Amino acid sequence: MKSTDKTPPPRPKIVLCPSCGGESVYAPSNPFRPFCSERCKNTDFGAWASESFRVPANDLPTDQPGGAEPLQ
Repeated sequence: MKSTDKTPPPRPKIVLCPSCGGESVYAPSNPFRPFCSERCKNTDFGAWASESFRVPANDLPTDQPGGAEPLQ
């Protein structure tokens, strides 16, 4: 017996591109995900490579080992 279930195929998830804010398909069919294009992906990579983006870090106390004492 054939199935008569006519469920539509799942719609791809749409997210905002972290670089430009445009719509981006978050699916294996988009090789640049979560970015919308190769250009946005490369722009983001360039910002990390040039240290425009940084991960915040807390300074270590100077009175403990591994603190902010100068290396010799």
